[in-house]
Amino acid sequence: MNQEHSSLETGALLIKRYAQALPSSPGVYRMINSRDEVLYIGKAKNLKRRVVSYTHTGHLPIRLQRMVAETSRMEFVTTHTEVEALLLEVNLIKKLLPRYNILMRDSKSFSFIRITGGHPYPLLTKHRGARDLAGDYYGPFASGEAVNTTLTTLHRAFLLRSCQDSVFASRKRPCLQYQIKRCSAPCVGYISHEGYQELVQETRDFLAGKSNQVQKQLAKSMEKASAARAYEQAAIYRDRIRALTTIQARQNINTISLKDADVFAIYGSEGRTCIQFFLFRNGSNYGTYAGFPRHGEDVPPEEIMEAYLAQFYADAPPPEEILLNVSLPNLKLITEAVSQKAGMSVHITVPRSGPKAEIVQHAFNNAKESLDRHVAEKASQEALLQAFMETFDLPTLPHRIEVYDNSHIQGSHPVGAMIVAGPEGFIKNAYRKFNIKSQALSPGDDYGMLREVLTRRFAKALSEDKDDTSQWPDVVLIDGGKGQLSTALSTFADLGISDVQLIGIGKGPDRHAGRETFYRPGREPFQLPASHKVLYYLQRLRDEAHRFAIGAHRTRRIIAISKSKLDDVPGVGAARKRALLQHFGSAKAVENAGLKDLEMAEGINKSLAKKIYDFFHGGG
Repeated sequence: MNQEHSSLETGALLIKRYAQALPSSPGVYRMINSRDEVLYIGKAKNLKRRVVSYTHTGHLPIRLQRMVAETSRMEFVTTHTEVEALLLEVNLIKKLLPRYNILMRDSKSFSFIRITGGHPYPLLTKHRGARDLAGDYYGPFASGEAVNTTLTTLHRAFLLRSCQDSVFASRKRPCLQYQIKRCSAPCVGYISHEGYQELVQETRDFLAGKSNQVQKQLAKSMEKASAARAYEQAAIYRDRIRALTTIQARQNINTISLKDADVFAIYGSEGRTCIQFFLFRNGSNYGTYAGFPRHGEDVPPEEIMEAYLAQFYADAPPPEEILLNVSLPNLKLITEAVSQKAGMSVHITVPRSGPKAEIVQHAFNNAKESLDRHVAEKASQEALLQAFMETFDLPTLPHRIEVYDNSHIQGSHPVGAMIVAGPEGFIKNAYRKFNIKSQALSPGDDYGMLREVLTRRFAKALSEDKDDTSQWPDVVLIDGGKGQLSTALSTFADLGISDVQLIGIGKGPDRHAGRETFYRPGREPFQLPASHKVLYYLQRLRDEAHRFAIGAHRTRRIIAISKSKLDDVPGVGAARKRALLQHFGSAKAVENAGLKDLEMAEGINKSLAKKIYDFFHGGG
């Protein structure tokens, strides 16, 4: 009896012993190997019957036979209903990413457009994440590009502010947004509160699907202004109408009979799959996205689609209607779970004819094209990685490359950044930024910053992810020369890390692209020919790390600049902060102001003036 067959029998006997004590109720089960890695998470209407099915190994596909052979223990959670089991299964899959489950490759985070609440002049902005802040949300949008383009056009059409409350409160003159006709400048009183509220309501109406009504009203206002020979005002209305037309021309494509709906189509070839989806809200196209789920080669498309939808709607708000190009094995269960998540009845259908079928076919055609591009790009990427491995004498083909860079201005607001790349290209949901915390570093100490970043990254990985090889890099690329490489080597030595390949990439003379010098431990520094494809690849990695580091630094600097000591004074909100800044000109002037001077500012009574004075001078 060979070892593989013996392991399969051992795994089946182990599962059989677990099954004997299981109830015939709904629940979730986990299969775990000897290294405590979760191999698979499943749900069942009848736990006992489902787990017993794994003991009949002759009926299992090869992929599941391997899983059974690796199983050394199991864990179970019983639930009241099968829907509860499905919801728990999805949450655990997204958290633990088991190897044998069908997985979304990325945790898709959707963007919304938000009109803020709790302020007399609401802000029109992009929002991503939990929708727990005050205001109205519109979306979701399938891509950042879709929401950014729409948001830019909405600012042109409705002239709502885009600045944060702290900036709004401190302005004395209108900003560039007003000059380029994307804001009505409420910060300096160029529009009345009532007039601004009208713009807010028009924006809400447009985003709620009343676009024709809004456009007709703007057309009437333009005609009225023109008749009164207020040509400048008429031109503003004309520009707003044009902006709305731009949105409608882009969004209203092939949306007959669709109001709120998501359209999914799956296409597979040679063991790879693409799921393309379109999002429609209020009859408008809110963007498209292509997902490439991970799955075994023997999994049918219907099962892939079902698992993908369950994970997709764990984060995304479901619409009233979901259109597919394949039938789901557990349609009733998925429909019930999604309806429960939505708080309303959701209909999942496979249209066979008519306009809806045409839209699904359009999504299918896009899925095929997206997969063809993805396969071509992956083949090109794998060829690059092969050339990279050979050029730098790496022991294996790298599956995870981490690139590190720092950003600061003369040592202020220092930030370290890590980007990640692999066979699929950039892995953006794995990027990390590190706000440098050490107070012992001198300004501009790049070596000290690099040491802190690497220590924080790998000390945490050693304590938390020792067995998760997917989170451990094969190669670490440092933006810097011999000194940076020496720092990285000594940091790894202190941490006891010896299985990561280190490469330093030094800038060429006068930062000349194409003349970079590469540093490897135990090897003389060398350069690559200017036309070498590996050089182009490494330049792209370095540039992406540089872009991400600069963006992180800029964000930290903006937060620091916009933060004022006035934000911490009890009783001073946005309106009073604005009044103080307009009266004194700066937060520093407020800090140095006398008690009587503070009482002179608009909206500041004697009691509050005393609080402000005591806050800055240590009284009370």
